[in-house]
Amino acid sequence: MGRVEGKVAIVTGGAQGLGKADCEALVREGANVMITDIKASEGKALAAALNAQRAGSAAFMELDVRDETRWQEVIAATVKQFGKLNVLVNNAGLVVPATPESTTLEQFKLHNAVMSEGTFLGCKHAIPAMNASGGGSIVNMASVATHLGYPIFFAYSAAKGAVRGMTKSIAIWCQMQKYNIRCNSLHPGATDTPMIEEANRLLGLTREFYTQSGPGLGQPEDVANVVVFLASDESRYINGAELLLDNGLTIQ
Repeated sequence: MGRVEGKVAIVTGGAQGLGKADCEALVREGANVMITDIKASEGKALAAALNAQRAGSAAFMELDVRDETRWQEVIAATVKQFGKLNVLVNNAGLVVPATPESTTLEQFKLHNAVMSEGTFLGCKHAIPAMNASGGGSIVNMASVATHLGYPIFFAYSAAKGAVRGMTKSIAIWCQMQKYNIRCNSLHPGATDTPMIEEANRLLGLTREFYTQSGPGLGQPEDVANVVVFLASDESRYINGAELLLDNGLTIQ
């Protein structure tokens, strides 16, 4: 308990799946969290549940990460309500199974708008607020798809590859500017979330597929535990890194 005591975080895509687990873990370890998502009812319900555990620990704002003006509003509101901003978790995402030949331009643009451009906008506008708060940690959610060939998730892999690259540039930029802001990317393997469940449904895959062909499905808590670590001062010497959470998938 208390590993991120007193810190203030924004989590995108925080209403379900990995983002929800991140919010729950951060609050459990002492942080206050602004939950953001396009799913308003789920986000408000999560904020209410977290506030029932610790009053004033969570709030919700609707955010489409493609909207630059809304990003500025969310960051300003977070600082106004909680007094500062120390942690940004860029988690919002989507996946539509399609190959390099079957992916439409609209699908490709959508994946990059949400995950690449959305991550960029979050970092761009959070950095000044975090710097004014004395520094902090940016955690960008990438994927093992940046290390493996996933032709069935073509647009998703491309967008996550952009996240991987920009994370390193942001890490070095903040270091050069002496902002005391670290930036790292997480690269989970297949994790038991609604997004993966929907992708499996479209592909006709069962849960048994992952244990028969690989190391199995991870759980959202497996990722959330690492998010807490990167948000905490325990990881103060980790910057520009890419952390693989895949139970050995990428070395098989």
